[in-house]
Amino acid sequence: MSTRQARVERTTAETNISAEITLDGQGQGEIQTTLPFLDHMLTIFAKHALFNLKVQASGDTHIDDHHLIEDVGITLGEAFRKALGDKRGIRRFASASVPLDESLANISLDISGRPYLLYQVPLPQARIKDLDLNLFEEFFRAFVVNAAITLHITVPYGRNSHHILEATFKGLAKVMDQAVTQDPRVQGVPSTKGAI
Repeated sequence: MSTRQARVERTTAETNISAEITLDGQGQGEIQTTLPFLDHMLTIFAKHALFNLKVQASGDTHIDDHHLIEDVGITLGEAFRKALGDKRGIRRFASASVPLDESLANISLDISGRPYLLYQVPLPQARIKDLDLNLFEEFFRAFVVNAAITLHITVPYGRNSHHILEATFKGLAKVMDQAVTQDPRVQGVPSTKGAI
């Protein structure tokens, strides 16, 4: 099996980002985005997806964290799509329910080639330190659009925003690990159309 990996660099007037991903990895994360909570979430994601992930990012966070968080999502989504290649032999669909203490995140994924995000994630606390947690919806939307996947995230309950987002990232990791796994029974691309 060939190693499925990609590196993407994105530089704009607002941010400077590089992302390198290996899908058939060991869960190693080297993340430096200047936003400690985002670093924490991406490290968790790499660990539980068993992806090797390197992200270096900086940007105009003196203005707002929005550009950096969204652009990390864009860059990571593009790297994932490139690493996945022609999608031959993958399982394609996956879902998981992941608890973290009092919180539960339900995640469903289709590597469909059709970007769509359903995001129902109520956050009882709007901030962790100075970080606006509502920006994570923008991260997931940017990731979905650039990865060309369908992703549904619903959180039916939870009282702690940190727990909710951590369960969400762990759930995303588990479904991505499952969906990109190559199954020897799958011949070619897993679609009746012959293409995704």
